[in-house]
Amino acid sequence: MAETIKKRSAAVAPRGINHLVLNVRDMEESHHFWADLLGFKQVGKLKPREDGIPSMNMQFYSGLDQDDDVNHHDLALVQRDGLQEPPDEWSMFAGTSAVNHIAITYPDRESWLEQVQYLKERGVKMNLRVDHGMTHSVYINDPNGYGVEVLYELPNEVWEHDIDGALNYAKVLPDEELLTDTTEYETKFS
Repeated sequence: MAETIKKRSAAVAPRGINHLVLNVRDMEESHHFWADLLGFKQVGKLKPREDGIPSMNMQFYSGLDQDDDVNHHDLALVQRDGLQEPPDEWSMFAGTSAVNHIAITYPDRESWLEQVQYLKERGVKMNLRVDHGMTHSVYINDPNGYGVEVLYELPNEVWEHDIDGALNYAKVLPDEELLTDTTEYETKFS
């Protein structure tokens, strides 16, 4: 028996973004960045097809173990020829890519600090360290020039009373304070 679908006057609100697919110049280099440096686990790889659909070099990644309540994958990489070289210097406001930046969240403050230290020890260039009203963040870029925001989310009670204010708040920290973080979070954003 066919189910009657409710007629709507407005779009259905989504749960969120399910996954992101990025075009990359070099799969090995990109795998190293996303898996070895940022901690994503490769969960699959597109296999050659025999049905006439063109095959491509595509790999799939998840941020958490598959035993957890997570998506089938959070990120996919597709190797493409002819992509432009990334800029020498990354800028949030003057990028050459259609993607401004990708925000990767870590479970808590401690794991975020450990991850930032891990990246620093491996020579990953830190472009910007910012305390936002709802996250504390470090901006880096991947080998293809995509901006990547490595963050942890502040407790909801810090920002939920003024989401717009929290979104508009940004305190840039100097390089020497890259690993300095406080739990005395700003709650007045004007």
